[in-house]
Amino acid sequence: MRKLALILLLSPMFLFAQKLGDVAPPVEPMTFPANTLGLDIMIGEGGFGLGGFYRRELSDELTGFVDFSISEVKDEREFEYIDYWGRIIVVGKQNRIFQIPFSVGLQYRLFKESLTENLRPYIALGVGPNLVVTTPFEKEFFSSFGSAKAQVAFGGYAGIGANFGINKRNLLGLNVRYYYSHLFNGGVEGMKGVFRENLSGVYLTITLGTMY
Repeated sequence: MRKLALILLLSPMFLFAQKLGDVAPPVEPMTFPANTLGLDIMIGEGGFGLGGFYRRELSDELTGFVDFSISEVKDEREFEYIDYWGRIIVVGKQNRIFQIPFSVGLQYRLFKESLTENLRPYIALGVGPNLVVTTPFEKEFFSSFGSAKAQVAFGGYAGIGANFGINKRNLLGLNVRYYYSHLFNGGVEGMKGVFRENLSGVYLTITLGTMY
């Protein structure tokens, strides 16, 4: 009798569980638009930088991209202070140095099968020319560009980051990049008497874009 009562009690539970299992359909893989156009907001040792990019999905895990950015490069020996009249003084600084890298590269998505679409980590590698511009530090910031000098370097970067969310229109991401650039003609003078052939730096980059 007890066995019969137990069977009668548990039977509806099994039937209900089976019904719930039938209601939930399998989740289909989410697909995002293949093209993305956007803006990079960069934070590095030299301050803030800005950039733009275009990405094209080549497969489920591989994306091609072209991008560019502009940021200031500072020497680790620089020491800034503000004088009585509000001017920024850096002892021994000869020139401001800006770099404008243009890169072409690939982005590879990580852990696609084990993570949800809400978190899409990746690694990226880009290479290309880097336009290095110097302006006299003794002149006012904007007027100094009238005396600007430019050189072309070979550069590139490696990065790791992730895109977030399941919105199929707007892209939000965060990544860390290590930029490297090499000049072949003696380098550029930042601090007085100090010429740099290798320019490198780490940037934290916030990515905002539109997918279409």
